[in-house]
Amino acid sequence: MTRYAAFVLLLAAGIVFQLSNGVEVNVTDKEGKLCLYANLMVNFSVSYVAAEKNDTVEIELPSAVTTEGSECGPTSSKLKLNFGDGHSWSVNFTMNGNMYQADSITFSYNLSDSTVFPRSVSNEIASVTGKSQITNVGVDTSYSCKSKDMILADVVNMTLSNVLIQAFVSEGKSKNMTSCSADQPVTSPPPTTQGTNATTAAPATTAAPVTNATTAAPVTDPTTAAPVTNATTTAPVTNATTTAPVTNATTTAPVTNATTAAPVTNATSTAPPPTPTPTPTLPPPNTGKYSVNSDNTTVCMLANFGLRIGIKQGETQMYQEMNLDPNKTVASGSCGVNSSELQLVSDTMTIVFTFINDTAKFRLHAVNFTTKTGSGVDINVVNTNLTLWEAAIGSSYMCNKEQNYTITNQLSFYTFNLQVQPFGITKGGFSTAEECQADEDSFLVPIAVGVALLALILIVLLAYFIGRKRNIATSYESF
Repeated sequence: MTRYAAFVLLLAAGIVFQLSNGVEVNVTDKEGKLCLYANLMVNFSVSYVAAEKNDTVEIELPSAVTTEGSECGPTSSKLKLNFGDGHSWSVNFTMNGNMYQADSITFSYNLSDSTVFPRSVSNEIASVTGKSQITNVGVDTSYSCKSKDMILADVVNMTLSNVLIQAFVSEGKSKNMTSCSADQPVTSPPPTTQGTNATTAAPATTAAPVTNATTAAPVTDPTTAAPVTNATTTAPVTNATTTAPVTNATTTAPVTNATTAAPVTNATSTAPPPTPTPTPTLPPPNTGKYSVNSDNTTVCMLANFGLRIGIKQGETQMYQEMNLDPNKTVASGSCGVNSSELQLVSDTMTIVFTFINDTAKFRLHAVNFTTKTGSGVDINVVNTNLTLWEAAIGSSYMCNKEQNYTITNQLSFYTFNLQVQPFGITKGGFSTAEECQADEDSFLVPIAVGVALLALILIVLLAYFIGRKRNIATSYESF
């Protein structure tokens, strides 16, 4: 019961961390030979019109599915998974030369299924289609992607994970893999060790100088022994322990019968502990310029920003910040009428931004963030219920000031010099920008100062003219 209660709580927050249990299917051709293999996990988030209000449900692709409607051809194949009361999920594959890809993914759902869509006002079977990231897969090669891939299609979010697919199987399931970009290993430069030795000794402990002195008091006897000095010094040692110089001096002055011993001082001093080095502060991130093309030449999405990511890791919730480096980031994505997607893949992280078109305005609707910890553990955070970066269709959204956005209680974004336009690009550039409140407020201060100065000038001028008029009147009265 605790498990399901926690799951419901995550759905209410619009944040999903764990998906379904997965399904494995084998599709055979007319001769009974394996022609398409799939093992994957899919989760659906569907918004629909209910009797009282709009509602959203989460649907997992169950393990009990049928493949009726799946097809295998020489250059095109179709995987169709049927489940529940009239629901289905399908992927269309095409082959070009020695490569194949998934052209489209379609999800059909039966709104009359009251167990899944309670109080739905519609009884129709609705369908949505999105574009997959499964591209450039070699023939006789399996496509593998353990990371989560979120596809937004109209009112449906489809999230794929632990995907293993091979279309156009000819000689049985292949052991050769084509991995998605999100699963590519992260390479980091080895740490640099500075200094003359690889091994550093612990901080040295230094003994303070010790002085032992015996001095005879002076007298008037004419017989005087010459001063004698015996000094023994241990030279400094360069390893972890250093012995300070020790001086033993004995001096005999002219004496009669009186001898006075000088005090002996023995002092030991321990060096203070080393001061810890403070954690360096990250410099502001560089501003990246990203674009998505609907074909080879036509730009359909533009995004410029510098991005810093704050992430809490593990049970200890250790906080870490990292900058997205534009020079090591590859941008891709897709553009649609109702939704557009920008995917940024660097050597340390993968971020997918999903924008939706609400007829009159666009907004950032979802974020899918994936990274690896220093120990190699995957971190994936998803939020599909955002309302950020909102502007009118045909314009861009701009915010030059640094902004902090809490994506989830685990993930934060800090943006610098932000400008995005996911829809309505004309002439390959940004349209007129709608500025954020922070940028608009930055103009209020100089305007207020200008108004205050103008008022001050007017007051001074008015006082001058009033004073001058009084002086003239006084002069006439004196005559």
